Amino acid sequence: MAEVEQPAATEPASGFLKTPGGRAAMALAVTVVLTLAAIVIMGDAAYLWIKAVHVVAVMSWMAGLLYLPRIFVYHSDAAIGGETSETLKVMERRLYEIIMTPAMVITWVLGLWLAYTLNAFLEPWLILKLIAVIAMSAFHDYLKRAIRQFAADDVSVRNARRWRFLNEVPTLLMLAIVILVIVKPF
Repeated sequence: MAEVEQPAATEPASGFLKTPGGRAAMALAVTVVLTLAAIVIMGDAAYLWIKAVHVVAVMSWMAGLLYLPRIFVYHSDAAIGGETSETLKVMERRLYEIIMTPAMVITWVLGLWLAYTLNAFLEPWLILKLIAVIAMSAFHDYLKRAIRQFAADDVSVRNARRWRFLNEVPTLLMLAIVILVIVKPF
């Protein structure tokens, strides 16, 4: 009887591209390179493509900004050191590092390029929009500090009611930004 070949043992993941953060960084780099290539190759015709990528990045960033505080609500109610708490720690960190932060970077870079292309930096609507996006970026940073506190099992951050309230911050900022960009009331 012929021997059946056993599959090789799987080696532990190592190397930059084998980590979720490494893959996220690579995806960010590829997006930046392709965007720059589109700008160089297509010139002014790249505007709508850049705008489309900007909108996708904004949507991804907003999804994280809306979802992460909701995870914090559940984390606040989870027992410290329990399986649920430990799972939520991984979810929080990965959402922030793999989706939210790269999306924020792409949003900022492409948004500034679009504003430059439109020569709109002195427009009142854009100035107010930039203030709202800066506030959203500050909230993004605030969430990073909260992730660190949850990871350290800091009980001072465990307040589900506070996170339900703070979950509305990105919604209000998003409403202001959309109105400023679409309606341009100023």
